[in-house]
Amino acid sequence: MAEPLLLTLPRHQAAGQDRVSQDLNMRAARLAERIADVLEENCGPGPEAATTTGFLRSYASTATGSTGTALPGATPLAALTERYGLCDDEVTLLLLAGLPEEHEGLASTFRTLHPRAEPWPTVGLAALLLYPVTADRARLRWLLSEGQATRHGLIQVAGDGPLFERSLVVSSSLWDTLHGVDGWPPHLDRVTLPPIPPAGLDGWLELPAVRLGIAALRSRDMRTILLPTVEETVTLARCAAMLTRAGAVALAARMPGPDSRSFGTLAAHAAARSAIPLVALGPTADGDSPAARLDLGDVPGPVIVCAPPGAVRPAGVRPVVAIPVSPVRAQDRRRCWQAALPHLAAQAPLLAARHVIDPATVDEVAADLLSRRRLHAEAKGLSDCDEAADVAAVIRSRAGVTMPAGVELLTPAAGWDRLVLPSNASTQLHDAVDRLRDQSIVLDDWQFSDGARANRGVRLLFAGPPGTGKSLAAEVVATAADTDLLVVDISRIVSKWIGETEKNLAAAFDVAERTQAVLLLDEADALFASRTEISDAHDRYANLQTAYLLQRLDRFDGLAVLASNIQQNIDLAFVRRMDFVIEFTLPDEAHRMELWRLHLPPQAPLAPDVDVEVLARLYPVPGAWIRNAAIAAAFLAAAAGSRIRQRHLVSGIRREYAKAVRPFPGDPPVLGRRGAAAPGNRSEEKP
Repeated sequence: MAEPLLLTLPRHQAAGQDRVSQDLNMRAARLAERIADVLEENCGPGPEAATTTGFLRSYASTATGSTGTALPGATPLAALTERYGLCDDEVTLLLLAGLPEEHEGLASTFRTLHPRAEPWPTVGLAALLLYPVTADRARLRWLLSEGQATRHGLIQVAGDGPLFERSLVVSSSLWDTLHGVDGWPPHLDRVTLPPIPPAGLDGWLELPAVRLGIAALRSRDMRTILLPTVEETVTLARCAAMLTRAGAVALAARMPGPDSRSFGTLAAHAAARSAIPLVALGPTADGDSPAARLDLGDVPGPVIVCAPPGAVRPAGVRPVVAIPVSPVRAQDRRRCWQAALPHLAAQAPLLAARHVIDPATVDEVAADLLSRRRLHAEAKGLSDCDEAADVAAVIRSRAGVTMPAGVELLTPAAGWDRLVLPSNASTQLHDAVDRLRDQSIVLDDWQFSDGARANRGVRLLFAGPPGTGKSLAAEVVATAADTDLLVVDISRIVSKWIGETEKNLAAAFDVAERTQAVLLLDEADALFASRTEISDAHDRYANLQTAYLLQRLDRFDGLAVLASNIQQNIDLAFVRRMDFVIEFTLPDEAHRMELWRLHLPPQAPLAPDVDVEVLARLYPVPGAWIRNAAIAAAFLAAAAGSRIRQRHLVSGIRREYAKAVRPFPGDPPVLGRRGAAAPGNRSEEKP
């Protein structure tokens, strides 16, 4: 037996040291003394054994101090023992597995005793401690294979080889938790619940299903409480409200999917804290994949599971209580705004009516607004903070965190000066922005909403060939409306499953209304195609989808832009519902010249032979081609180490024709005229 390291022993615990840690130290010291007795009995006399047992006894004496009995009151170890129903031998195994975490000298001692020099106690040492009679070791085998402590992962039998040469290892960071420290397993992603649930959930808490969930939390019987997750913040706030009503606390972790090992680790840490484990499961990588099997087995007590709708399928005999995360009532929304922003209580009804968001989101918005208020007070030269006017901006910034799949919230930067359009199209775009701004006057003050049954919101149809500025126009409109641009990726919205496309698109509409963003549906003819005669089931469901979208567009309160390359493919019922139908045509020569000058900035190093008049006259192309050609020419010039020449611009245009598989009209007959270059750097190029 190798000599153990002689390390400095811990000092006697000072008065007032944490009772929980003192209790665990005392138990560890007693066990160390028992190990010393076993070694003396089985190793025989010798200097190495004497050194090891001497260290163990010295440690036990110093660690125990004057306290020789367990302290009264609840401890994490007692809570863990009660939750899992551990027997005395399992508690001893748990303490034995945790001894290397207690003191570095103990870890060194176990290393000297281990056949593979590992710093953990072996199953053989546990057998000598608990079952010195060989015939009794069957009990140890049963505990290490079917006992509560090993089955739920409180301790693990690690390593290969014969059973009695394997190591006993305590669950990750559990020993710290038993000391009363906020230990946390590094492989788990911790989630923090709101310490105080948001106001405005009183009505939701009174729903029959929610009251059943609260009763399940109070009973502490073995149940799975399942909540759907559309927005994690919202669902976690609902969990916090249920726990508060039940008088319970939770320990929460985020997991990508059902994992029995991670579930067991979280449940053990929760039990040591007298808490309820809460698991927030992430969405599946593939939206079309089947639901994952959720089987928590016999994890004691209630477990809260938050998962996206359809992501998991409960299995096994463990009872399940499903809790809906439904919207709150209008009066609860007003109460929430009043509680979150008490100094704006008079405006709470208006805020609740205009911003139909969950109380959890209201709390986040209120935190941002109060922070802005303090910053305005501290900063110099800033105007007074208008919190009510800032609500929409804060909601938009917060909404970007929880976008549905296939939807992206962008902050537009393009202004009217970036848009080159005929006067009629430009006028209609300005009118659309004015209509959005003044709809409260017309619809509410002048009562056109009731008298003429006018709908809220603005609906625009952009039709025209690719590259004519439809997407850019949507960005410009969003900038002019002082809001964000919500771009819907049609390829991710459309689903082969019946009803999924409508659900995905409804989520995009809801987010656009909540954030007051401009909603852009590009390639809209893929969604709003003309209805056909029913010849098979596919036609029937396609027509049902179109009918649903017609109704949803009528109810949309924001500004929606439908962009299509082929207007004829769009159902006439959609066209009738449009407030503006704007045709985007190919630019004429004057507009092409303006586009060339727009996309060749003044800072660009243009050579004297650049002549945009020739380019505009010779190449009848859309604005997107001109932009791409200007960028390509700049990179060609940079690679050649020269200024941008006419031939670089012609090469860029030639590439655009090749991409579109269209015949190239040919090079200009004369590559520019000296002095006729577009605005920019026109100094003579060095030879």
